[in-house]
Formats: sequence, C-alpha cells, structure tokens
Amino acid sequence: MDNLLTQLEQAQDELTPEFKALRTTMSALKTAIKLAQADKPDAIPMQKALQKLETAAEPIDNTTLTTAIAQFRTVTNEALNNLAFDFAKDLKKAFEEQGIKVTGRPPTLTIDILTLKIDIAARKGQWFYGQEPLTRPLPLSTNHILKAYHAQQKRIGDRDLNPSAFLQEIYNAWTTCINKRSRRPTEGRINIIEIYSQIILDRQTNRFWNAPARKTFKDYDRELFVRDLVLLHQSGHTTLNTPEGSQTLRLGVATKSQTEQSSRSIYLPDVGSSNYYSDISFQ
Repeated sequence: MDNLLTQLEQAQDELTPEFKALRTTMSALKTAIKLAQADKPDAIPMQKALQKLETAAEPIDNTTLTTAIAQFRTVTNEALNNLAFDFAKDLKKAFEEQGIKVTGRPPTLTIDILTLKIDIAARKGQWFYGQEPLTRPLPLSTNHILKAYHAQQKRIGDRDLNPSAFLQEIYNAWTTCINKRSRRPTEGRINIIEIYSQIILDRQTNRFWNAPARKTFKDYDRELFVRDLVLLHQSGHTTLNTPEGSQTLRLGVATKSQTEQSSRSIYLPDVGSSNYYSDISFQ
C-alpha cells in the first residue's frame, strides 16, 4: 500500500499545476466569451481580458485554445486601434481649432517639433522631443494633452540659445575630458554623454561646491542639452577661434549597438541623416 500511496500522490503533484492552469484559463475564457457576445467590441476590457487569458493559457498545449486566443487578440487589437483613431481625431480637431497642425497617425502624432505617443490600452499619452520623454504618461484627456503641449512647446520649442556661449561650453568640457586622459583618444573623440556630464559639472556654482546638496545643485535636463545641440547645429555656428587655432565641432555617428544604449549615444532630431550620435570632437 505504501508504494500505491506514493504513486497516487506523485500523480496528484504532477497534475495539480495543470489543474490550476485549466481552472484559471476557464475563468479567463468565461470573461472573454462574455465580452465577445457584446454587439460592439469594448477595447479596454478586452485588452485586460486578453492579458489574463494569455498568462493563464501559457502552460496549456491546446490547438483550439491557441487559435481562439489568436483570434481574440486580433479583434482586441483592431478595437484598440479604432479607439486610438477616435481619440486622435478629437485631439487633432482640438489642436486645429487653435491653429496648430497635427501630422502622423496613431499611436504616434507629431505637433511642431514635439511627438505624442499614445498608449491606448493604458489610456495614457506621453510627450517626447526626439527620443527624450518630456512628461510622465498623462491621462488621455484632450485638456491634459493640450496643456502639457503648450508647456513643453514654451520650454523646448521656444528655447533661446546663445550659440557662441554654448559652443564654448562644449569646447571647455571637451578639453577637460581630454586632459583627464593619460593618452589622447583617436581623433579626439569623447563620448557625448561624458561631455554632457562635464558641462553639468562646469555649470555648478561655488555655492554647490562649498556645500554639495540637492538644493544647491544646478540641473541641466538631458532634453534641454539635446535641444541646445539641435539649435547649435541649425545656427551653423560650429567653429570656434581658440589659442590653438580654429576648432570645428564634429559629431560622431553612433553604431547600431550604441544607439541601443542611452548612456552611449543621443538622438538629435533634424541633425543629419542618422540622428544618433555617440561622440564629440574638435578638429
């Protein structure tokens, strides 16, 4: 009897996970079936039901179930797309009433130099400049989106830059980074993020160095650095007269692996054809 009991308990242990998965899947299927019976697809509840169903069914090997989930996914995605288009249509109308042109199509809309990325499943929208996030994910409310746009357009789009002063800052930071090295890098190339970090350090006042603290730290947001580089490029003011002679700013194009790491490259909108840059040098 001991051997029989062992075999039965072993069978129970092996079947318990499958039984739990089937029970969870059946519950998720009931919810999906109820949503599928509606006259019109309800995108958000369907998205939540799909996520639960996919998770529950992952350990189950059943062709019919797999096919049903795939079809439910297709209908859900279509409903989400339709919802995104409806919101984008209303948003576009609101912008156009203010004389602002909207281009692109959901989930990505372009307004002037800013980009709005819509996550309809999360009911959120987020503003970007290039690849740099400008806001946290915002509720998909026309008023919220418009208010955030005007704030960021003023902060980024209307930003004023003194090209000569900024170019000098870059050159000073580049020189500092060069001097820190025991050997000069090839063609004087310094990682663009290292230059950015050095500029931040160079901008700190004696108040910070005398008493380093959050309240005495002078920040320089990354998206502002990106915007300043774009404005500098657009100004055409990239050559500096130094005691060593004329020095021209060069941006090194990033490799594919570098573009995948924000610590090794920066995306600069409307600068060249590659847009991703990994280093800065003066020649």
